[in-house]
Amino acid sequence: MYYIGVDLGTSAVKLLLMEGNGDIKKIVSKEYDLSFPHPGWSEQKPEDWWTQVVAGIKELTSEVDKSQVAGISFGGQMHGLVTLDANDNVIRPAILWNDGRTGKETDYLNTVIGKDKLSAYTANIAFAGFTAPKILWMQENEPELWAKVAKIMLPKDYIAYKLSGSFCTDYSDASGMLLLDVKNRCWSKEMMDICHVSEAQLPKLYESYEVVGTIKPEVASELGFTNDVKIIAGAGDNAAAAVGTGTVGEGKCNLSIGTSGTIFISSKNFTVDPANALHSFDHADGGYHLMGCMLSAASCNKWWMDEILKTKDYPAEQAGIKNLGENRVFYLPYLMGERSPHNNPDARAMFIGMSMDTTREDMTQAVLEGVAFGLRDSLEVARSQGIKIERSKICGGGAKSPLWQQIIASVMNLKLDILENEEGPGLGGAILAAVGCGEYASVEEACAKLVKVKTTVEPDPELIRKYEERYQEFKKLYPTVKSLF
Repeated sequence: MYYIGVDLGTSAVKLLLMEGNGDIKKIVSKEYDLSFPHPGWSEQKPEDWWTQVVAGIKELTSEVDKSQVAGISFGGQMHGLVTLDANDNVIRPAILWNDGRTGKETDYLNTVIGKDKLSAYTANIAFAGFTAPKILWMQENEPELWAKVAKIMLPKDYIAYKLSGSFCTDYSDASGMLLLDVKNRCWSKEMMDICHVSEAQLPKLYESYEVVGTIKPEVASELGFTNDVKIIAGAGDNAAAAVGTGTVGEGKCNLSIGTSGTIFISSKNFTVDPANALHSFDHADGGYHLMGCMLSAASCNKWWMDEILKTKDYPAEQAGIKNLGENRVFYLPYLMGERSPHNNPDARAMFIGMSMDTTREDMTQAVLEGVAFGLRDSLEVARSQGIKIERSKICGGGAKSPLWQQIIASVMNLKLDILENEEGPGLGGAILAAVGCGEYASVEEACAKLVKVKTTVEPDPELIRKYEERYQEFKKLYPTVKSLF
């Protein structure tokens, strides 16, 4: 049987076709537009997602027996606000995870409602990218549009709805809305009241590996599938990536170096970071996880290479970097503001420490190191709670750079396991589909059988020492320049 994983990303949808034994048959990527109608805003048209998903699935399955496709599931960009009216028309473009317009609403939730109450209701505090502040913004700024809202959903759930007609979400993705009681896996009545939404406007909740419905006959006909293809709930992109890297069960860690950067620590037990610098979310395996998220990770390197250096030859730019741990140039990786641990949408990127002998390589190295230092900020929060992490999986586009692997391993003093198939949320979605269709008894069983480590990058003892000094200097920079933002 075949299982399709749909990774609904910010710049493209990536679709993966997996056999039940874990072999990846084909991968297809389809891009769509991202718009920035005002500084700090970030939007997309859900209709574009659907168009490209359909086109991608057709291409993905063009050379296989389509009758053998058993299930479809998802990993999706989190937090985006998708609104539909009573006739299932999209009301406005989706407001995305990296949109920073909700400073006023975030401040209201954290200061007027209060962080203690929010944490008690949802296990988290408000961040500008979360869904609840976006809802309040829409109510305040677009009341005539808000009056039409019949359904509130997250990006990947729009695709599930178009495929199956099931108005659904999963616990891991819903955790990032600031509307979910994460501990008890149900919508928070208090938060619904605060945000003036009814439970009828919110989707039905499922575990990530549960079947939410079967494919609509008309969609099955268009795709050439049978009518009994199962649609499985799926997960938020980071939880799906964690499944794709085998970061399930107790005490596992995954680092994702994608557009954003995350540190993801899985647990069978519910825990909350007392300072709320880390998110406390439900996991796709039925458990929980702590997560630190920086809004710009590999996107920092892409910006530096594409926009500033005007090159696509990333390896060539990294080839001349030799002085690891000795760079005097620092880079603050806050191109889109920052979430963990600073929770400051107004933070911005900057270089500091240049002199007349600073080279192009020094600047490139500073970008790579700045992202590693930013991730370590979240790791230090976890360590302060007594969580002991000695090794981690690593995934995402940035994780493909051997140099960046070595920097991250040494900055964070972690062994990094490199996987045979590093396909993140797409593979995680396919695994969840296989579990939902009964191919495997549980997410943990599927990961144990399907996820294989290819090699391990060891932290270098000398670099650990050097980077410890650099990190202690990096830590002083944000508090020093914060007032400038």
